[in-house]
Amino acid sequence: MKRIAGILVAAFYAVITFLAFGHSADGWAGGHADLGFWWAVIGGFLAIAGLGALVGTLLHTRRRNRLPSGG
Repeated sequence: MKRIAGILVAAFYAVITFLAFGHSADGWAGGHADLGFWWAVIGGFLAIAGLGALVGTLLHTRRRNRLPSGG
């Protein structure tokens, strides 16, 4: 269940990352270099956060080879 929640969080970050990069492209196309730049920075930070959420989820929810107790 934790793995599903973590992947959903990463997917949510992916959606808002693409929205931020879309705003960035609109800003650049509209001649507003400042808006284009800062939305690209925000999109980059969101992409890093989403990647961190995905990698962290996969690392912390993986199954480990456990030794049988006893013997």
